[in-house]
Amino acid sequence: YQTKPCSARLLQDPGYSARAVPIRARLKIPTNWIELKLSEGKNRQVRRMTAAVGFPTLRLIRAALGKLGLGDLAAGAWRELNLTEIENVQK
Repeated sequence: YQTKPCSARLLQDPGYSARAVPIRARLKIPTNWIELKLSEGKNRQVRRMTAAVGFPTLRLIRAALGKLGLGDLAAGAWRELNLTEIENVQK
């Protein structure tokens, strides 16, 4: 199948904390952060796209769902959505 188009850009400083346990040692292989904006999300789409161009995904972070962003929410924390946010996610 062919997915809908997405946008991608290279991030210089993503602002995310380092993982407590690295996924794998990649001493001689360069790593970069990219931001992808998808208009649809198929199963493992991001991992398949990056692997197809020779750069497997090592860490995947969802920063937003539609208009709903993480903001200053700490890792592992949660909060209840207000009615407007629920309506935006359900659209």
